[in-house]
Amino acid sequence: MKNLIFVFLTLLLAGCTSQKKYSDFDYSYARSGGIAPIYENLYIKGNSAHYMFEGQGKKYKKDFKVTAQELSDIQTAISANKFRSIQEDYKKVYDNISTIIKVKHGDNSSVKSDASFIMEKDKPRWENVVAVFRQVIEAHVPASAQNK
Repeated sequence: MKNLIFVFLTLLLAGCTSQKKYSDFDYSYARSGGIAPIYENLYIKGNSAHYMFEGQGKKYKKDFKVTAQELSDIQTAISANKFRSIQEDYKKVYDNISTIIKVKHGDNSSVKSDASFIMEKDKPRWENVVAVFRQVIEAHVPASAQNK
């Protein structure tokens, strides 16, 4: 009986700590949705990154290191494009692949999504921020594992 309790507690603790990489991050880039749903996530904490893609019959996961230059590029794009002040539109959009970016530290800490589109005046700034995350993904993940 003690062995059964020990095994149960071990599984419980292992399950709780395995989710830490998905909740403790500095930057997050996620794309999901669509008629044939896809799920693409990039989590960055310090210089460690975790990438996942699932959809279109593919499933891919990869942990990698982000270079100091890539981190600098992300921070510069977020600051230069005033990420926090990008405005989301409030129209309802269904069956659309949407992108969500979360920044958890710095002056531009915020969560933005194009699930209901981005206001027209802010689209170029939004696209600049999205592009820097796509560049990180393209540099570290094989093209066959990405959804473009």
